[in-house]
Amino acid sequence: MKKLFSFFFVLFSALVVMSQPPKGPAKKGMTFGQKTTAKGSVDINDLAKKVTEEETTVKIKGKVSDVCTAEGCWLKMQTNDGKVMVKMKDHSFLVPVDINGKEIVVSGKAKVKMTSVKELQHYAEDAGKTEEEIAKITEPKKEIIVYATGILVL
Repeated sequence: MKKLFSFFFVLFSALVVMSQPPKGPAKKGMTFGQKTTAKGSVDINDLAKKVTEEETTVKIKGKVSDVCTAEGCWLKMQTNDGKVMVKMKDHSFLVPVDINGKEIVVSGKAKVKMTSVKELQHYAEDAGKTEEEIAKITEPKKEIIVYATGILVL
């Protein structure tokens, strides 16, 4: 029984440590997730022309406009028409919360998806929005979601 308790304690501790965003600033040349390069990337503003409701492999370059302040598990990239949600595929990696405002390259898969009100409110809460701002979210949103496998800071 003692060994079983020790095992679960170590497992729980490891999960807690792994769910923390990377410490320190996001510096030029740092990669998160799978290694990727800027070669072959397209501007984030061209993404909408390539993506449908079917998953499409993408490599995009743009600026981070929002990030999950809780654990760095998602970010948004600014486009001329709004923002694109980037989720870390299978929560397999996290990014530093200070990545906001940085130019990055994201490799992964993208598709158009309907995001529920509940999920949009959750993202707003993670981004540190006020209760008033969160309460204003009352409609689902059709948006492009990128499931990142790798991110490079430019």
